[in-house]
Amino acid sequence: MSRLLRASILLLALASCGGGNSSAPRNLDDACAILRQRPTFYKAMKATERKWGVPVHVQMAAIYQESKFIGNARTPHQFALGVIPMGRQSSAYGFSQALDGTWDEYRKERHRFGAKRDRISDATDFMGWYMSGSSAELGISLADAEAQYLAYHEGRTGYANQSYLGKPWLVDVAAAIGQRSEMYADQLAYCRR
Repeated sequence: MSRLLRASILLLALASCGGGNSSAPRNLDDACAILRQRPTFYKAMKATERKWGVPVHVQMAAIYQESKFIGNARTPHQFALGVIPMGRQSSAYGFSQALDGTWDEYRKERHRFGAKRDRISDATDFMGWYMSGSSAELGISLADAEAQYLAYHEGRTGYANQSYLGKPWLVDVAAAIGQRSEMYADQLAYCRR
């Protein structure tokens, strides 16, 4: 067997092992459909709800905003002069769009050195950890998707300083997340498990 043929077979075998399902679920406006299509999502979110107290619908609304449920989501590239690639807008990656520094802090504090941002169970645990900390430090209810998102996006110091008030677009996004969270909560109440 030639080297080229062996290399091609090996490449195809590795590609078929793949990194899991990184595509978005089909109907992002239906919580029940998302969880039927991706049962591992529900298992991960329920585990986070039990461990950290963050309701499933709050997690789902935040993940919808951050990555549209795409496990390997990244921020767009930046370009100088419109054509010269300058890297990505930030280090945000995965379901939760966690930044490198915050992710490293989570892994160190929780002793989860093998955690991956593109693994739903790790991403939801990270969100639970972060939102639980925001609740303890800032007094934000774990069920308040809007305020939790503002603290998630701006960081706890930014939230405490109300930096979001200078960003009307972000306030609108957070309000939409609050509405989506309520929609998901209503839908989840009627899902058959």
